[in-house]
Amino acid sequence: MGLKHWLVCVVMVGAIGAASVFAADEVARGVVWPQWRGPGGQGITPKANVPLEWGASKNVTWKTAIHGTGYSSPVIEGDRIWVTTSEEVAADEADAKERLKVNTGNQPLNLAAEVRFFAVCVDAKSGKVLHDIELLKQERPQWVHRLNSYASPSPVIEPGRLYCHFGTFGTACVDTASGKVLWTNREHPIMHENGPGSSPVLVGDRLIIHCDGSDKQYIAALDTKTGKTAWRTDRSGTMRENPQLKKAYCTPLVAEIDGRKVVLSPAADWLYAYDPASGQELWKVSYGTLGFSNVARPVMDDEMIYLSTGFMRSEILAIRYRGVSTPEIAWRYNKNVSKIPSPLLVDGRLYFVSDEGGILTCLNAKTGEELFRERMGGAYAASPMYASGRVYLFSREGVATVLEPGDTFKVLAENKLDGAFMATPAVTGDALIMRVGGDLYRVEE
Repeated sequence: MGLKHWLVCVVMVGAIGAASVFAADEVARGVVWPQWRGPGGQGITPKANVPLEWGASKNVTWKTAIHGTGYSSPVIEGDRIWVTTSEEVAADEADAKERLKVNTGNQPLNLAAEVRFFAVCVDAKSGKVLHDIELLKQERPQWVHRLNSYASPSPVIEPGRLYCHFGTFGTACVDTASGKVLWTNREHPIMHENGPGSSPVLVGDRLIIHCDGSDKQYIAALDTKTGKTAWRTDRSGTMRENPQLKKAYCTPLVAEIDGRKVVLSPAADWLYAYDPASGQELWKVSYGTLGFSNVARPVMDDEMIYLSTGFMRSEILAIRYRGVSTPEIAWRYNKNVSKIPSPLLVDGRLYFVSDEGGILTCLNAKTGEELFRERMGGAYAASPMYASGRVYLFSREGVATVLEPGDTFKVLAENKLDGAFMATPAVTGDALIMRVGGDLYRVEE
């Protein structure tokens, strides 16, 4: 079948991901949360009855301190919750000044003399730490943005195996029963400029990673059995000459289209689609505007893909892929667009919150029409979630705002914990698992 004909007759079955390797009943019961933003990677929970309200002394089952610093989101298999974190030794002033001479940007940065990377396993029922595993170590690592961490990419889990990715610093696979490190891969060094951000995705026996630095830009897949590189495909789209405008921190979204799995891969200035088995580029769409340092993961429905273009000239794009000979931009929106938090698509409405000022916007997903735009306040890095028929948003001030979905802005509750929501929460059963500051919480009725 030719590419043109394939694109004309696509039928969207659904966004998929690591959830596909788990039994359907496990996903339905909500006992697995295999990747960032849940089973489908879009922030939509399985059937659950998570709490509307909580606080330091209300609906908190346990609270467990996680050592080091990490903004990765939890992943869950049964009664085991996994997060990644890093321990840093600060660089001295003279060394930091010398090493930062090659920095081509002007962002506020942190620099370490040494960083060690860990996977931490917590018992979902008790909050007890079961494993604390050192995975990798890096001397004189690249710097990270002060809003970032060395352990920001979220891991991916499948039965018996955890995959932890730290961008240029490497990838590790852990046996989840024994805690043994099965393999590591450090074959993909790039210059992040602001530290690692993109999370991996799992498609069959391929762990797919984005490598979009200021120096080189490509997508790659690792063999999950051996950790060796299975394929690598360079980005083919033309980009700006300024190296700062070539980097990106997006996480791909895996979709099943007309019975075929496709990797939707946002990078600087372009959205690409790839065959996950071979790495073959299937198509690409230019944003038609400057788009770089993009972090937000796209969402999609049975007609269109919705994404944020990133920094400076930020726009939300709706890219139509169904019923057209080649994918095309259906509409654009450019007011208070989120750059770091991903959008949320629920019942034909697209929600997104601005990084600064907490301006929440709701659009008609089919037309781009603005339904409401309201200022909640605060700053945001974590992505919104839909659970128990409600929309949840999590701020860097530790405030979780719960909304009733619909065409109007209606707040149902505001909940506060000490610390910042930098990581997007996960769900197990009827409980929220939330990383707030340096602590992991289980919150439930």
